[in-house]
Amino acid sequence: MTDTISDMLTRIRNASRVRLPAVEMPYSKMKESIAHILKTEGYVAEVAVEGKVAAKKIKLALKYQGRKSVIEGLRRVSTPGLRRYVGATEIPRVRGGLGTAILSTSEGLMTDSSARKKNLGGELLCYVW
Repeated sequence: MTDTISDMLTRIRNASRVRLPAVEMPYSKMKESIAHILKTEGYVAEVAVEGKVAAKKIKLALKYQGRKSVIEGLRRVSTPGLRRYVGATEIPRVRGGLGTAILSTSEGLMTDSSARKKNLGGELLCYVW
């Protein structure tokens, strides 16, 4: 598998469409950071890392409002074949500020709003709304 972040987003998208309570995926530090951002922004209920060193998994408990998922959409922006970098002044607003863009900066992964506050640019990984 070449794009593990895209795989993570697809697993979350598929699980939320069929209203599964949780979704599991193979572990990586990047995925764990994205999962923690999703938790702090209120898109998922809980993040747990399970297993031993070689066979770690990330388990996300998804959030729902009635029968509708809190996550309406996920979109991968920067892919391995076409990286997308933005400066601090060029960071886009997702759905007019109602969504969240996740960036990989020199200070680690962060949301679009915190990157604007710190005046940092970086690789635009994905949009969540």
